[in-house]
Amino acid sequence: MKHIYAFEKLEQYESFQHQIEGFSKRLHDYEKILKEQYALSSTPKGVVWTSEELATTTFSQIPLPAFTNKNLIYMSPDIEAWRKLFIQQLEDQELPHIHRFYENYSENHLFVILAHELTHHSDLFFDEFDDEREDSIWFEEGMCFYLPRKLLLNEKEFEQITAIEAELVEVFKEKYGQHSLDEFGSSSYKGSLTSIIYDYWRSYLAVKYLVEDWANGEIHQVFNAYHQWYDNGRKIPLTQYFGLRSTY
Repeated sequence: MKHIYAFEKLEQYESFQHQIEGFSKRLHDYEKILKEQYALSSTPKGVVWTSEELATTTFSQIPLPAFTNKNLIYMSPDIEAWRKLFIQQLEDQELPHIHRFYENYSENHLFVILAHELTHHSDLFFDEFDDEREDSIWFEEGMCFYLPRKLLLNEKEFEQITAIEAELVEVFKEKYGQHSLDEFGSSSYKGSLTSIIYDYWRSYLAVKYLVEDWANGEIHQVFNAYHQWYDNGRKIPLTQYFGLRSTY
């Protein structure tokens, strides 16, 4: 993959250069794992490294400064901007321990977001980037977080982010959780920042449950069931197919 730099000022690139170089090397290593174990047969043409502002106003209108399409991954390496974004998603809730976590959001967690975008390119997922991406996008989005978190975070980091997102799902359930997870799709990005991220939290938790409880840790068993659902014509919602409870 090529690495393309889209900053308005040279000083911006220079301030992130060291981090970008480190992330690029780590992404290459993660790419090898996906190719060997998770059916990554073709990679995007490149990563466009850019600012939060350009990512969310020029390259897209999505309020998240990381996204992928068929050919390119767009990623802001600005960890301070990410920290502010994640604190903003708390909507002034009195959650001091979660606030502290996001104030100190680590580069390791930020790299997982980049790895998440690359994971979307695995052939284990069926929806194409130009599709409407309805009715099973929760599975892909959840798996694209679960897989790099499981592979790249240490046990403490993994348990901490899981506990935080599980708590946030409970905090915002009444406000944002009144729809089926199967409705997570293109229309989901029309809501508030927190309403968008809410479905990412519960998608990740649903996939974590499927892998670790439903399939006793056999991740490819989960993919096999997902493929069977697809091959049989998607006749029922994927949450129903997996027997997920309504909280998801």
